[in-house]
Amino acid sequence: MPDREANGTRPTGTARRTFLSASAATAAAAVTAVTVPLVAAPAQARGTDPHNADPVRGPGRPTRPQAPDRELRQLLREIDRDRIEATVRRLVAFGTRHTLSDQDDPVHGIGAARDWIHNRLLEYAAPSAGRMTVALQSYTQEPAPRIPTPTVITNVVATLRGSVTPERVYVITGHYDSRVTDVMDFTSDAPGADDDASGVAVLMELARVLATRSPEATIVFAAVAGEEQGLYGSGHLARQYRAAGTDIQAMFSNDIVGASRADDGTVDARGLRLFAEGVPTSETPEQAAVRRSVGGENDSPTRQLARFVTDVAENGATGADVRIIYRRDRYRRGSDHIPFLEQGYPGLRFTEPNEDFAHQHQDVRVEDGKQYGDLPEFCDFDYITRVAKVNGAVLWSLAQAPGTPKGVVIDTTQLTNDTTLRWQRGPEPDLAGYEVVWRETTAPDWQKVIPVGDVTEVTIDLSKDNVFFGVRAVDQTGHRSPVAAPL
Repeated sequence: MPDREANGTRPTGTARRTFLSASAATAAAAVTAVTVPLVAAPAQARGTDPHNADPVRGPGRPTRPQAPDRELRQLLREIDRDRIEATVRRLVAFGTRHTLSDQDDPVHGIGAARDWIHNRLLEYAAPSAGRMTVALQSYTQEPAPRIPTPTVITNVVATLRGSVTPERVYVITGHYDSRVTDVMDFTSDAPGADDDASGVAVLMELARVLATRSPEATIVFAAVAGEEQGLYGSGHLARQYRAAGTDIQAMFSNDIVGASRADDGTVDARGLRLFAEGVPTSETPEQAAVRRSVGGENDSPTRQLARFVTDVAENGATGADVRIIYRRDRYRRGSDHIPFLEQGYPGLRFTEPNEDFAHQHQDVRVEDGKQYGDLPEFCDFDYITRVAKVNGAVLWSLAQAPGTPKGVVIDTTQLTNDTTLRWQRGPEPDLAGYEVVWRETTAPDWQKVIPVGDVTEVTIDLSKDNVFFGVRAVDQTGHRSPVAAPL
């Protein structure tokens, strides 16, 4: 049930009373309606200090980030910088991991890298008591752009099955293939330290740390191949999940997350870019018509997921500053989240703050006494460790919280100055209830939150014409889901 304003006072003459009417379906499908008063005092009523005033008038209290609990802090402390460095250096030692390179040589080429990743993930899965399984997912890619002959492409996939709602899935990827300047050159050394041994090291270290734990939802750690040739491995993975009807509620590609230094020498040891598209790639005409009628260009599931990332990951436990970029990806380039977007899944891409193009994809060479190429010497392993902590905080928080609310709709059948929202109740046994969040249409993030209890319908005395609304689930220990905006 919603609380009163923090000062505990009833509304003054200038404040107006806001009411919530909420209804929830019982096990017998009956609906119980209650009316709950919610005080919405003006900002001035919070105190005389304008810096402590709530700048947004209206119901609810200001939103606040989700602090890491003891379990998450311990998990993040176990992420090992030295193991991450060792993984990057071992992947580089295979010479090249080009998708078209040798698949049978035991020490050189993509096949050797594939087998090493597979064996290490099997080692990590051993203490999981069967919760983590590891598989090689292979298929033959017929000739296509950058694939001149039929080529076997193999993803290495470790799946940590959830203990409460295993049907709810979260995916993290890094691509283990590499390249040099000529994308068709599969014989030259292509170290691929930053692009993308760094991303593979992140997912492998998280697989090691999380294998000893029992998340409520399922987490998938996938080292994918064929990225440099055209996102082939991740495309196959995403299509397989869609064909199986898998409920993937979030997917993160870690691609080029190894360096904190830009090509001009600028160092940003805390910054991390997060690319999040707006208008969904796979939007149906009906969905597009609804979105255009109610707004929401900044309220796609992917954007809501990006907000969740900053909500749980920008804290002292990770030491990172996540910068959301409102684009699908960088110009002329793309990563493994894109096939997931094309299958209708919310996917985002983590990447370093400023890329060093003097070393990325360059042939290994020495000029004027300087060494060039995507080598480990140009990686910042403390930075990669920080990226791993961000991913760990996000994945664990998602897996321990209730799932993102489904079926959220806003009732526009009546011309009124209030707002009625409805949604489906989640299946989690520890579900405590729901919160409605809202913001001004010009605000980039949610500004106010209204706890409404374990209900599936609520009416708020605030005009749907003037603000944006969303709904999120909360469990009994305070873990919050990403927001679902009504479409």
